[in-house]
Amino acid sequence: MRRAYDEVLAEVDAGGFEPPGGGELSAEQIVAHLAANDELMSEATEAVLAGSPFAYYDLETMHRPQLDALVAEWGGLAGLAIMLRGTSQKLCVLVDRLGPAAAQTLVETRLHEDVDLRVDEALPWGRSLDLHTRVHLPKHLAQLRALRPELHAHRR
Repeated sequence: MRRAYDEVLAEVDAGGFEPPGGGELSAEQIVAHLAANDELMSEATEAVLAGSPFAYYDLETMHRPQLDALVAEWGGLAGLAIMLRGTSQKLCVLVDRLGPAAAQTLVETRLHEDVDLRVDEALPWGRSLDLHTRVHLPKHLAQLRALRPELHAHRR
């Protein structure tokens, strides 16, 4: 998971993003989304670690107005990068504390992003964390890279 975050943060640090087209998220909104998601995942992980019989993770609670509020609160991409470093570090530390039994704890999970990532069921928390690492983070890394002018020039 840390490697996936390192890739995302390196891309954010490189900067130079173009505005998105076609209703897509901006670089700032993507980073705000990831940081907000980290906070939700950390809450669920803390509940699992505390032995709670019920944990819930619902990314559907974050919409563009909330993302835009985070962008304004953190002052743009540089501030959001600081936020993402903190939220991702916290999540990775919590995940490191999960043992095999905790990773198998069922967490009611709701995650809908486009048509390629849809979950609406109780999943072992380790499986949700794996989806985050192998699918969710790379998806948003690709979105950030697509906002780079040099990539657009190669497509023409």
